[in-house]
Amino acid sequence: MHIRAKKHLGQHFLREDSAAQRIAESLTGHGGYTHVIEVGPGTGALTKHLSHRPNTTLVCYEVDRESVEFLQHTYPEVEVRECDFLRLDPDSITDGPIAVIGNFPYNISTQIVFKILEHRDRFPEMVGMFQKEVADRICTGPGSRTYGITSVLAQVWYDMEMLFTVEREAFIPPPEVRSAVMRMKRNTVTAMPCDEARFIRLVKTAFNQRRKTLNNALKGFPGLDHGVPTPYGTERAEQLSVQDFIALTLASQG
Repeated sequence: MHIRAKKHLGQHFLREDSAAQRIAESLTGHGGYTHVIEVGPGTGALTKHLSHRPNTTLVCYEVDRESVEFLQHTYPEVEVRECDFLRLDPDSITDGPIAVIGNFPYNISTQIVFKILEHRDRFPEMVGMFQKEVADRICTGPGSRTYGITSVLAQVWYDMEMLFTVEREAFIPPPEVRSAVMRMKRNTVTAMPCDEARFIRLVKTAFNQRRKTLNNALKGFPGLDHGVPTPYGTERAEQLSVQDFIALTLASQG
């Protein structure tokens, strides 16, 4: 059965088996999960290597009906759901921890990260293929031009690792950009010492005017009406670590 990659779904099927195997083997078992969700399995390049993973229940989430039929026929031992991962209720899988893996459609890859953050206490590990530029942005630390909102919000709860790059020729059809595989592993943070909603709002406000110093970018931010405390006021958002943003949020809470 030939499956045609559909542009509107952002499909680029992985055809290089060695890369698929390497991605599958990048799951470490961190967090003690026994269930794994594969997002966007497509033609089953990763499914092939995940379906026989010891002591693991694999559930595939796929929105393309053609791929669903192919996967159900090729891997009858695997549960394939014709569902959108972004609408997932983790309790529909198990009441325990779950890992997420996939050659993610690039048009929703950042949304997948935010879905994982939303259910961070259920997803101890994620291994995913991203556009390299997006993976760089999420994994990088302070001081980088690519460091941004997603970097900070993800790094509160997860340790990030860039694993390896995958060239365009490894896909059908080849994407216009280079790709990279990254891993997120849940850290030991159980709660933030500041108000989380305020923290998120402050980070977004700071980066929305990233070229400005924080004295200007956060002008009028609740609790910082009289200026941003030293030493943060003369710095830009990209220079602050997660801990710096937490300290600034606590200062705004008074």
